[in-house]
Amino acid sequence: MSKPLILVVNDDGYEAKGLEAMVEIAKTFGEVVVVVPDRTQSATSHAITMNVPLRVNLYKTIDGVPYYRTNGTPTDCMKLGEKVVLKGRQIDLVLSGINHGSNSSVSLLYSGTMAAAIEATFDNIPAVGISLQDYSADADFTACVHYGKIIVRQVLEKGIPPYISLNVNFPKVPLEDIKGIKITRQTKGYWHEDMEEHIDAMGRKYYWLSGYLVNTDNKEDSCEWALQHNYISIQPVQVDMTAYEAMKDIKFLEDEFKR
Repeated sequence: MSKPLILVVNDDGYEAKGLEAMVEIAKTFGEVVVVVPDRTQSATSHAITMNVPLRVNLYKTIDGVPYYRTNGTPTDCMKLGEKVVLKGRQIDLVLSGINHGSNSSVSLLYSGTMAAAIEATFDNIPAVGISLQDYSADADFTACVHYGKIIVRQVLEKGIPPYISLNVNFPKVPLEDIKGIKITRQTKGYWHEDMEEHIDAMGRKYYWLSGYLVNTDNKEDSCEWALQHNYISIQPVQVDMTAYEAMKDIKFLEDEFKR
């Protein structure tokens, strides 16, 4: 049997340590092709490039794995991987990450890592985004690689539901302190944000976004609870954002039009 074809993408760029950790996971199971941004693209969400030409170039090959980089976003990486680099071939799995910093709670909505994984599901390609709750450039991905191989093996063998991607988040703890895996839902919360004012060398004001997550939800089935208690959080994610329960609550708008 031929090996699965695995496309690896990320949002931290081609120099990120987490990328090599993800490639290590992917190489265990199949043929690997890498398409990543040429610079950090964190928090770009599902942005796509439409105002400048997109370029994608092979910049190295290591142990048979070709690495491509592009001036595009993480979502562009997925599109270029499928439509250009691997055109005409069936991708069996997309792995996005490993991201420096968690994509739990509302961070999921800002995440370029998860946007690339979600983009894969548009064409019903199974996808897994992996993130570590550590923003440092020299983060320790030992636990991610160990358990990532277990998760990917299970996904390849048993599959995941159609048009679904998995948002996998690891706590920032050593391998031996991981308690297990929890299937979770998105934690309710929001980012408390500030615009820090600074002055540049020309005396002009500029602003730097800062903030912190406000967790308004501490239930045991939430992703933040799992991370706080040293569990790996795995959350199934779908594209459909319709608030079905609210549809009946705004029915009055439709009724008003009928009068």
